[in-house]
Amino acid sequence: MSTASSPAIFDADGFLLDPRMWSESLADRIAQTDGLGTLNELQLGLLHALRREYARHGTVTALSHVCHLTGQSADCMQHLFPSPREAWRVAGLPNPGEEAKAYM
Repeated sequence: MSTASSPAIFDADGFLLDPRMWSESLADRIAQTDGLGTLNELQLGLLHALRREYARHGTVTALSHVCHLTGQSADCMQHLFPSPREAWRVAGLPNPGEEAKAYM
């Protein structure tokens, strides 16, 4: 996702190196590159909730809780994204580490 002439903005696993660089348009580009198509309102709401919870706690939050915060059922993640890991990545959050990725 980067070129030799520009600094890398993603790590080797495709996670954004600096979450402050995230925007909805970047999320949409990531989603389209990954074959998810254009993000809808529910998906964007979930991404914003993930980002808020990460800002509050600095770690992976219980995904069912994030669904609850957006007014959706506890299993909303599996309906909106191929995997929680993909949602985390599209949300522009940093690499959560191998242990967290194992249960995402």
